[in-house]
Amino acid sequence: MVVTCEEVWREVSNYLDGELPPEPAAALEAHLKGCGRCQAIVQGTRNVISLYGEENMIQPPLGYSQRLRRRLEENLPGKRGTAFGWMVAALAAILVVGSYEVANSAGFLHSTLRSELAQPAAAIPPELMVVVSDEGKTFHVPGCTFLHDKKLRTITAGEAQREGYAPCVRCLKKYLTERMDGQQSSGEVETAEK
Repeated sequence: MVVTCEEVWREVSNYLDGELPPEPAAALEAHLKGCGRCQAIVQGTRNVISLYGEENMIQPPLGYSQRLRRRLEENLPGKRGTAFGWMVAALAAILVVGSYEVANSAGFLHSTLRSELAQPAAAIPPELMVVVSDEGKTFHVPGCTFLHDKKLRTITAGEAQREGYAPCVRCLKKYLTERMDGQQSSGEVETAEK
């Protein structure tokens, strides 16, 4: 049986008390013969046990504990955390959280898109009426052939973008792609208007 240093450290107390079974005790002694670090730990533990077990241990002088406590109190820094300080910290935390909530509800912060691969569309007029599904990730023009959900609600494109919806690349194609000359073909305009 091979014993590691960690096992010696864990069992040193049982070894010194003679509470280890014969086989583990023999393996531990074999380890100690070749390991100076573990020998030092066992010897140090033996010394501590003998010091605390000795009856002639030196007693501190009468009143030593009170003098030590007084000296420590004199050298410690002043009280930390007054009531006023805690109130200031609490108010600051409330202001930070409150500011974040107000900004978030007012739409100052950009919402994250519901789809990881979606890109926001800045060219879509914010007042354009679109339809969304609460379970969906995209917004569509009313009547889009790619809508499959029956539970739809109508909102503006600006609201849809603030709620994290991305535009449908099929029915809102005219707002998402621009030709080199900046013009759209009449077929694309008719498809988007339908």
